Amino acid sequence: MDRGIRTVEDVLQLLDSLFAPQADRWTTDAGDWWDGFYSDRFKSVPFFAAKPDENLVSYLDRGLVTTGRALDLGCGPGRNALYLASLGFEVDAVDLSPAAVAWAGERARESAADIRFVCGDAFSLSGTELRGTYDLIFDSGCFHHLPPHRRVSHLAFLERHLAPGGRFGLVCFADGAVGSDLPDAEFYRQGRLEGGLAYSADSLRRIFGDLTEIELRRMRDEPPGSPSFGEPFLWAGLFGRGD
Repeated sequence: MDRGIRTVEDVLQLLDSLFAPQADRWTTDAGDWWDGFYSDRFKSVPFFAAKPDENLVSYLDRGLVTTGRALDLGCGPGRNALYLASLGFEVDAVDLSPAAVAWAGERARESAADIRFVCGDAFSLSGTELRGTYDLIFDSGCFHHLPPHRRVSHLAFLERHLAPGGRFGLVCFADGAVGSDLPDAEFYRQGRLEGGLAYSADSLRRIFGDLTEIELRRMRDEPPGSPSFGEPFLWAGLFGRGD
């Protein structure tokens, strides 16, 4: 008889187990899947290019975000971390995939960027692996791969690691454009995430309602030759935490 449920994390792990192993894109065990995704660096994936998100560039250009300590959450090959480091941020970057972290590390060495990379599940890392609080936490493409119950982990992470007065930047799938529009409960019935969850503007405002919305819009479409990455099927959001 298994009666081990005692804490919120026990409940979250139980809900994790309702998904088929091949649906997992959010726990440490998913590192192998992401390693396969990043194994061919030359395949046609727009965000493999070493250029930052257009909204992140815009936030810095307009003074909505100022230099400080930054965390790139789900950094992939490190394109946003590299940009932040080039502007003088003290940057930590975390990803589940050893292949992604290795690629990002190579890019950092090539550009002499001082970035601290951590490989692992950000939501279960210890306080020594992630150093305190950050003035900017930037999540480009991590949030929409979480199952509904792991939003609890994401929000708790922001509560622990976003500094008073800090900024949270988000890029995620937009409803009606890309990703799945299924109701939350349906993902548990199916045991898979349909490649990622799409969000409406209203749902994002509700989920991140404890933060102050600074800007929420669709990402601008950036042509291939642009120095920035941008696809209009994504939301670009910036939220602030009170002092």
